[in-house]
Amino acid sequence: MRPIIRQHIGLLVLAQVCLALAAVMPTTSNGSPAPSGNATAESDMTPHADGKWSPTDNLHTARDIHTATLLPNGLVLVAGGLDNRSVESRSAELYDPATGVWTATGRLNEGRFYYPATLLPNGKVLVEGGDGLSGERASAELYDSATGTWTRTGSLNLARQLHSATLLADGRVLVAGGFDSNNLITGSVELYDPATGIWTFGNNLSVPRFTHTATLLRNGKVLVAGGFGGSGTLASSELYDPTTGTWTDTGNLNTPRVTYTATMLRDGEVLAVGGIDSDGIISTTELYDPRTGTWTTTGSLNTARYAHTATLLRNGMVLVAGGLGLDGQTSSAELYDPASGSWTATGDLNIKRSQHTATLLPNGVVLVAGGLEDSFTPLRSAELFRQR
Repeated sequence: MRPIIRQHIGLLVLAQVCLALAAVMPTTSNGSPAPSGNATAESDMTPHADGKWSPTDNLHTARDIHTATLLPNGLVLVAGGLDNRSVESRSAELYDPATGVWTATGRLNEGRFYYPATLLPNGKVLVEGGDGLSGERASAELYDSATGTWTRTGSLNLARQLHSATLLADGRVLVAGGFDSNNLITGSVELYDPATGIWTFGNNLSVPRFTHTATLLRNGKVLVAGGFGGSGTLASSELYDPTTGTWTDTGNLNTPRVTYTATMLRDGEVLAVGGIDSDGIISTTELYDPRTGTWTTTGSLNTARYAHTATLLRNGMVLVAGGLGLDGQTSSAELYDPASGSWTATGDLNIKRSQHTATLLPNGVVLVAGGLEDSFTPLRSAELFRQR
């Protein structure tokens, strides 16, 4: 069994250890789809810096580095991760916003962590790869909310963890980069076709990387940025064009960063927040403009952090919560206002946590679940954020 390193500042300073253990936390930006078909009250559309966190029902299984996916039926699926025994979990559970209760659902065929989850157009959830303590996984499986069960689908051609997965406009899933079973940073790319359940190799990334971010832009291209590569923390960015299947370089980040979040704003720009560079934890943030292909700096966080979450709210603001800061786990949360380019502190989480998940619910409330507390123990607790 390989050791699991849950705190990775030292790993980034000592890159050779990072590569040997592949233990850098993958960035997680909120991948839940925007609510549709719900009328938005005028009060929800007015930006407010004040907000409040309130506890909700505890998870059945304490976990961190898991995934959370908003399903079409409004429930939230949480699956996998590491449990309080530092063992990869096969358990999965559903949160019902109407009752505020978690219920167990079908178990994964294989426990996994450091993996992504993708909601497909047919309503099923695809998970693939990840780590299983014994090594990187190539297996993939699908969750069907109608039956509450997981079924195996085609395996990746290359076992990997700490990679990205992006749903393309045509319904395929683009997997890029990661750390493979040969203890190498990979630039390989694969595409999943839900119609056939088969993965096929695509053109490689220009720069092999892991713990990067991948964001689907409004023009259908995918922006991959930052992460960790052979030369260390990366500033480079590149674009994938699904129509040609090719990658092209685009503007570099102003600050190389890893374990950060990337969130697409209402105007189509992408906000990169925090993370770690070669000198440590950072508070800087910057915006990518797809029209110019450039990154420009914007307001800095009040609290430097990484392994946090970032959620686009219905009023266009971005909520950043928790993570690891200069003094360890933090409970602080802050809001980014695109109109002013500034960050404002909002209500603190009830529990300090990092490596948790954050999901925007259909009613505009944000659900935070699990993660690590300040003693680096997985959490069962969950809480809800509401703005005034």
